[in-house]
Amino acid sequence: MSKYYKYFEYAYLFIAAFFLYESIRIWNTERSGAYLFIFFVVISILMFFFKRRFRRKIEERNKQE
Repeated sequence: MSKYYKYFEYAYLFIAAFFLYESIRIWNTERSGAYLFIFFVVISILMFFFKRRFRRKIEERNKQE
């Protein structure tokens, strides 16, 4: 099951890269939309690190049992 969690973590990075691409693409035409995409980039990266830390904590707890 933890294999799936690892892949899902990297999905957050893929989503962040996509939102970063979109924000760069629309920067000159729709600045407010670009800021929204940058916000989503930051949230996606934070979710990646949060999920990674949480998964590792659970794996360590399961190893001790």
